[in-house]
Amino acid sequence: MAKGPTLILEKAFVDGPVCGVDEAGRGPWAGPVSAAAVILNPKKAIKGLDDSKKLSAKTREVLEIEIKAKALAWGVGFASVQEIAELNILHATGLAMRRAVEALATAPKYALVDGNYPFRLPCEVKTVVGGDAKSKSIAAASILAKVARDRLMVEMDGLYPGYGFARHKGYRAPVHAEALLTLGPCEIHRRAWGPVKLALMGKDPLLAFEDALQEELPFDAAE
Repeated sequence: MAKGPTLILEKAFVDGPVCGVDEAGRGPWAGPVSAAAVILNPKKAIKGLDDSKKLSAKTREVLEIEIKAKALAWGVGFASVQEIAELNILHATGLAMRRAVEALATAPKYALVDGNYPFRLPCEVKTVVGGDAKSKSIAAASILAKVARDRLMVEMDGLYPGYGFARHKGYRAPVHAEALLTLGPCEIHRRAWGPVKLALMGKDPLLAFEDALQEELPFDAAE
């Protein structure tokens, strides 16, 4: 049976605090992108840390509580739909990550960032491809980022009823496509996204070409 991530990567940096950084929500048709940064306490183990996409929503919520209770420091940041439109999704993701790192109660010397893009953060950055499966602090960050964004999208469901945000969290889904065609985009839809553009033309959003940044998740993955 495969084991989850370890603290081996973090132990390579002994001259200052190390945070793991990850994002959630680069690919949805609606809503902000979120990011989290976590400095784990090696003396307080947290069992079950893993890539947030491999965990159920209930497990993520339980782990969120434990991460916040046991970590040396944690922070969450968002970049809004407007900022995504102004900066593009890559740089908006970097902005959310920077806000997450800046929210840490303890300033890190190093950041382990999931992926291969060296975002500019207020500390030294080491990119780790597949980091949420290799680093416990990145895995913890992925959980906090995912839970924070999901919770916000549930709130958005109350503000913008009819789109099903509480269920699909703004991702690609048949009911989301149908709502876009029936109701049109709301304020938190990413109007530069291909599916939203198609909806504005009265065409099925599901016909849009999904680029590499759009996280293709099963419909129930957000639940």
